[in-house]
Amino acid sequence: MAKHAVLSSGTHLWRSLACAKSELRLDLTLACGQSFRWRETAEGHWTGVMRGRVWTLTQTDDTLWYHVYDERKCGTRKRTGDSSEQKLKEFVKEEEDGEEEEQLRDYFQLNVKLETLYTEWGAADPHFKKIANIFTGVRLLRQEPTECLFSFICTSNNHISRITGMVERLCQALGAPLDQLDRTTYYDFPSLSALADGSVETRLRDLGFGYRAQFLQQSAKKILDSYGTQWLEGLRNVPYLEAHDALRTLPGVGTKVADCVCLMSLDKAEAVPVDTHVWQIAKRDYQFASSGRQKSITDKLHRDIGRWFVSSVTFTPSFSPSHRDLFQLQVIFSETSGVRTLVGHSRSVLQPNVH
Repeated sequence: MAKHAVLSSGTHLWRSLACAKSELRLDLTLACGQSFRWRETAEGHWTGVMRGRVWTLTQTDDTLWYHVYDERKCGTRKRTGDSSEQKLKEFVKEEEDGEEEEQLRDYFQLNVKLETLYTEWGAADPHFKKIANIFTGVRLLRQEPTECLFSFICTSNNHISRITGMVERLCQALGAPLDQLDRTTYYDFPSLSALADGSVETRLRDLGFGYRAQFLQQSAKKILDSYGTQWLEGLRNVPYLEAHDALRTLPGVGTKVADCVCLMSLDKAEAVPVDTHVWQIAKRDYQFASSGRQKSITDKLHRDIGRWFVSSVTFTPSFSPSHRDLFQLQVIFSETSGVRTLVGHSRSVLQPNVH
């Protein structure tokens, strides 16, 4: 039986790229509630499904190591001669390695240099400067839109461990099996057609999804019936408000879920997901004052807080949309659970929020 890869067994089955921990911390980034597909399978080793394949990631101080499970990648490479067939295999392998590295760079958005931005953010925001050293290397993921959307439909009135279980059961029930490692089978995320099937709501209710089962099935069906299979991906190419409003037409997608999907999968840097924790942080640490005395977050308050942060918090002249402003980085770890401390506290613990 195949086992989860560990770096201590030797590096010959691993690939690597230069990446300091100040640029990426796997533990903080993968466990904070942006994605629900990763788990720690050995100390410092994270295994999950990305782009339809199973990966194990780990890191040393200045290197990100990755192993992609595939029959063609098992075992040590052997040179059997200089035949044209062997050369072709090696050429194909090099092409695959290049594609995998690009997928990893895209997923973690490694083109954005965090060290430089942390320095600028700290100079612009005294509150951030006080806590930034505790949370170096926290990154925003760039996820596939379908997985991101349907995962976040599961998050309402929920917390990380339960959401993770739901997403795993969703993949087991409707996704294609990929690999089995140490008696654990990994599954791809379900396709839109699998999610839209008429039997899905009943199946998911039996699996403990409650009212979310209806939203999942109906949203998938509406996308296929009204928009088509490429619609979600296409929202990356339209303005933020247009993408946000389009997502809001789907069952089970409110303002917060739409903003999460816009920020984490649709390249909308101006999206600011807001929950009660973000609201409290805005008031306590950034002196945000709303009109009236709201006791709950309305759509208007959500918009007001988001606009206020984008227009008021820690912009410097060198910022650009591609850099993502400080709050967009901060908010994701407060709103989606995980690292509340990045925005509002100084305790270096991961603590699940209720969404």
